[in-house]
Amino acid sequence: AKVAPGREKKRVFLSNSGSEAVEGAVKLARYSTERPHLIAFDGAFHGRSYAAITLPASKGKYRTGFGPLLPEVTHLPYDDPYRGVDAVAAAQYLFEAKVAPEEIAAVFIEPIQGEGGYIMPRPQFLRAWRDICDEHGMLLVFDEIQCGVGRTGKMWAADYFGVEPDILLSAKGLGSGLPIGAIIAKEKIMTWPRGSHGSTFGGNPLSCAAALATLDLVESELCANAAKMGERLLAGLRRLQNKHESIGDVRGAGLMIGVEFVKNRKSKQPDHELVVKLEQAAFRKGLLLLSCGKSVIRVAPPLVLNAYDVDTGLSILDECLSELR
Repeated sequence: AKVAPGREKKRVFLSNSGSEAVEGAVKLARYSTERPHLIAFDGAFHGRSYAAITLPASKGKYRTGFGPLLPEVTHLPYDDPYRGVDAVAAAQYLFEAKVAPEEIAAVFIEPIQGEGGYIMPRPQFLRAWRDICDEHGMLLVFDEIQCGVGRTGKMWAADYFGVEPDILLSAKGLGSGLPIGAIIAKEKIMTWPRGSHGSTFGGNPLSCAAALATLDLVESELCANAAKMGERLLAGLRRLQNKHESIGDVRGAGLMIGVEFVKNRKSKQPDHELVVKLEQAAFRKGLLLLSCGKSVIRVAPPLVLNAYDVDTGLSILDECLSELR
């Protein structure tokens, strides 16, 4: 709670995973607002449990065969500067054509979209939703399960963008490999009765000890390292972009960077086949790559990355792209 963004007092509910944190946040949002409707975004990923698979809209396989899913969920386009998607205007259409704002409990947003393609929105996208939520009494929920805990060079992506959510969700890197999830909410929101939500192993001593040690290390060393090495990585990847026509866009913050591959820079047609070949070629040379979105390589190395690691990875990537021309 002490490292959470914003000055308001926070309360924390601990669970075992990101999906559990999302499930709890859905319950908390509906309980505290007494409203049913939820807003999520195209390309989102929030987990694979029941409420969590209702929110994502990144891959059909996460949802196929598990219906009917939760009612009262609407998906909107996510802000995508590279592809010219201005998602701020979608809010007004939402209120005019789909659902009244007084029926909406919460808006679930990944401040930097993960599985959807490591998409870096414009800061005004998040600020606009903060203003909309304030105006209509909706809760702004930041899913920082992938982008939080130092990944962007700040403790939270919320800090990076300067936008405070009402509820922040954390997991993954929070436990450095041990299972933990967290719902961090403003104290005035987390007022549900004792026993209305719970977890048998959430907040177990081992995972909590790992999380506390992780937060200490991230605060003292790794945020700064992620920012510094991220700048080096971004600069190197943009040099590769100037060299290789197949790289359409390089975007990100800290050590959460997306490299989007296209068949043609003018049409911006995704080149998924090249990404698959690149993953295989890099693996043979000792570099592990993982794709996301339609044709994006995610660059999300450990926060302990050093300059040698950055330069070696860039060199291998350059070699592979040259060979695949």
